[in-house]
Amino acid sequence: MTEYNVYGLGNALADIEFEISVDRLQELKIEKGVMTLIDADRQHEILDRLSDLSPKLSCGGSAANTAIAISQFGGHSFYSCKVANDETGQVYLEDLIRNGVDSNLLLTDRPDGVTGKCIVFVTPDADRTMNTHLGISAEFSPEELVPEAIVKSQYLYVEGYLVTSPTGRAAAIRACEIAREAGVKTSLSLSDPNMAEFFKDGLLEMIGSGMDFIFSNESEALKLAKTEDMSEAIAYLKSLAKGFAITRGPSGSLIFDGEEMLEIPPVKVEAIDTVGAGDMYAGAFLYGITNGMNFTQAGNLASRAAAKLVTSFGPRLHIAETRKLLEVG
Repeated sequence: MTEYNVYGLGNALADIEFEISVDRLQELKIEKGVMTLIDADRQHEILDRLSDLSPKLSCGGSAANTAIAISQFGGHSFYSCKVANDETGQVYLEDLIRNGVDSNLLLTDRPDGVTGKCIVFVTPDADRTMNTHLGISAEFSPEELVPEAIVKSQYLYVEGYLVTSPTGRAAAIRACEIAREAGVKTSLSLSDPNMAEFFKDGLLEMIGSGMDFIFSNESEALKLAKTEDMSEAIAYLKSLAKGFAITRGPSGSLIFDGEEMLEIPPVKVEAIDTVGAGDMYAGAFLYGITNGMNFTQAGNLASRAAAKLVTSFGPRLHIAETRKLLEVG
């Protein structure tokens, strides 16, 4: 019997978000527009050099944002991750509980260590850049999976960032095996252009025999297909999944429903912060297709949700804002 709309797995990270100029990013020698893994010393160095700024703190991670979005829409989601028995880990767990998301963290004691943190830089063009120290999340493994929850879900959702860790990649592969054996549909987010460009072999290993659905933006799709031609990227994604969505920022999105390409129009807004836009798109879309919507309806909901999100700072909306999106036809 289905209990969850979506079972997600990914890196649990505390987000430390700064509004910053492009010049200052360059001064810090940080590559703009992508996620870069860093060690604890480098993270401390960056934070020390930004001590004059006041960051916004929140509990995040790509798949966590998606799971919370699903819950806020009124769905039921489960999220597997790994946090430490420290203050940040406790805050993270409380955040999941407050947002109505079930988790493996409720079923076991948290180990000693340091919960992962992600420094998020938002530039005036609304672009987002991330420097991440995974902390104990780098040890996320098949042990954090809850198979009985996977088999009670309509969809499995895998965060592409897991590809950077051998144990995280193993967890993603095992979760997909459990899902397929139980007839649960599988989905994957490519997560970041650097994942598609530098970890392609690992992503293909996670995709295995093929996904039911893949979430990507234009840059990720092109880099994974190793092309500059979007038609070639689309053809390549068709070889990896039964369906997929390619988000195109202010140009809307493209969705392949297994038979035809659907063009989802954009919702025109003035973007302030694109952090979490892809996560929200995935959450809204997965909520839609697990609650009776067709691909076009789910795509339109996802487009509205992502557009609403980028008009304010942070990777999430308030629950009232999220529910209001369902009122539009």
